[in-house]
Amino acid sequence: MAASRVRPSLSAKVRELLKGSGLRCTPARDAVLRFLSQKGHPLAHSEIAKARGLAALDRVTLYRTLTALQEAGLVHRVQDQDGAWRFCAHARLGKGCPGGHAHFLCTQCGRMHCLTSQALPWITVSDGALVTGKQLVVYGLCPACAARKGR
Repeated sequence: MAASRVRPSLSAKVRELLKGSGLRCTPARDAVLRFLSQKGHPLAHSEIAKARGLAALDRVTLYRTLTALQEAGLVHRVQDQDGAWRFCAHARLGKGCPGGHAHFLCTQCGRMHCLTSQALPWITVSDGALVTGKQLVVYGLCPACAARKGR
């Protein structure tokens, strides 16, 4: 009888990633990383805080959790036009964002989409400079909002 292949659950994958990144697997980190992985697009702190199962986390715990996940390389953040950071899980867990691409922010509904086929441009900086991040966010109306406006 051949052994069937059992795919590890998302929770098991999250625990494995947290452990592999050197982070303790706390209930907050597990829940936030699972949630971001399931969404697959950048979300603001306020959107994450309202999510079912995450609303019990206080603001500081959620902020520290997102910061730890980002510093461990499990999520990345993108700043929107209002200066708010949006967080997205990396694609290691399924739907997530592969990183290194542009993003589109709908100014009507507020949803941010990954433009994974649009690589970020290569930027040459001064000798000795160390680039620690880059982003490109395009603003406008998403197809649904543009259709509602008759455009």
